[in-house]
This record gives sequence, C-alpha cells and structure tokens, in this order.
Amino acid sequence: MKSILTTLFFFILLCASTGAMAQEGVIIYEVKVNLHRALTKERESMKAMMPEFNVSKQALYFNQQASLYKRMVDEEEEAAAGTSGTSFRIRMGGGELFLVPSESKRISLREFNGKKYLIQDSLSTLPWKFGKETKTIAGYVCRQATYFQEQRNQTVVAWYTEKLRPYLGPDSYASLPGAVLELDVNNGERVVKALQVDVRPLKKGELVEPVKGEKVTEKQYQAMLSEQMERMRQGGGNIMIRN
Repeated sequence: MKSILTTLFFFILLCASTGAMAQEGVIIYEVKVNLHRALTKERESMKAMMPEFNVSKQALYFNQQASLYKRMVDEEEEAAAGTSGTSFRIRMGGGELFLVPSESKRISLREFNGKKYLIQDSLSTLPWKFGKETKTIAGYVCRQATYFQEQRNQTVVAWYTEKLRPYLGPDSYASLPGAVLELDVNNGERVVKALQVDVRPLKKGELVEPVKGEKVTEKQYQAMLSEQMERMRQGGGNIMIRN
C-alpha cells in the first residue's frame, strides 16, 4: 500500500506540472438505474407497480486535492419526498462521498431513516483493463477502461478523459489516469453519464469534507440496513430506497 501511495503522489505532482491539476469545478451527471432488472423472479409482479428506470442527478465538485460527489435534489423531488402517505418508507438520501487521492482518504456520508452516518476507509486501486476505443462525452474525448467486480458479478465500462485531473470520478470509480465522464454497469443496469463539465473556481461551501454523523464501519452500516429491511419485509410495509 505504501508503494502505491508513493506512486500516486508523484503522479499527481507530475500532472500538476502540466496544468491539469490546476483545474477545479463541477461535473453534473445523470444517473439512470434500471429498477426492473434489480427484481428477483419472485418479485417480477412488482414491475407493474413501479417505473422501469429511476433517474436522478449527481454533482461532482473537485479541485486539485479533493472531490465531493453528492446528489442534486430538485423542487419536485423534495415535494414528493414530503408526501409519504400511509405507508412506512425507508429513505436513504443526502449521501456524499469525499475523496482525497494523495492521502488515500475516503469518507462516505449516508443518511438512513433520518439519521446520518460517516464511514471512513481507504481508497482502493481497481484492476482496470484499458481499451483502444474513444468517444466524445460533454465535449471531451474519452478513452475506455473496463473492470469486472467478481463479488457482485458486475462488469463496469468506464470512459475517462485525460484533459481533466486524474483519480476523479463518480462513486468510488476514481482510480483512472483522468476524470471518468461515463460509467455503464452490466450493460445498462446502471448508467452514469456527464451532462455538463463546468471548469470554474469553486464557490464557498461547495467542496467541504463531511464531518457530522455517527461514525460506523461499512460492515456495521450494512448489518443495520439488512436488519431494517428484513423487519420491513416481515411487517408487509412498502420500502423506498433513495440513492
């Protein structure tokens, strides 16, 4: 791990000398999740009661040292969230992901049933395989890289540009030599695509490390989530998860 961090640090310094790292700004992504594909065969009857896709927007604020990935909530969504009706719902919203590549620092802020949790761990370098294909996204020529996540049985196709700083991207996909502008998980199961790249000075408060929330480990958080989901299934209530 020490050798990886050392290599990462010197690579960042090299990019700084070329001017790529001097950039800061915000990337707006559209996140499109296929809800029907996530259903098991036993729950296929639920397709008639739910839309096929869930579409949302995320913002990635970045400077030369850090990045903050967070959900954008519009007025219509805020209004819908406030009308829960008679059904009990699990709400997970307001999540943020804060990364500092040079320190291998990763802090995830998650909200579950109205309470905030902070999960801190280290960044990991994914075993990407680089392709020769290119395409233009949001005005930037991007290169292709693929990664297979064996534990989740997921194939991830990423498109990144070297015109923006390295180790920058949505979620935890921030280990490529450029900024990730598009992700495709399992051929359309989940697609994250940049709609707009705005290179500009950041405003005060746009890129701030999350510090408020109960500190838990990833294992503790997942156990808590699974326990609550099981209680809801046994109680026959409706479950709503907002990513």
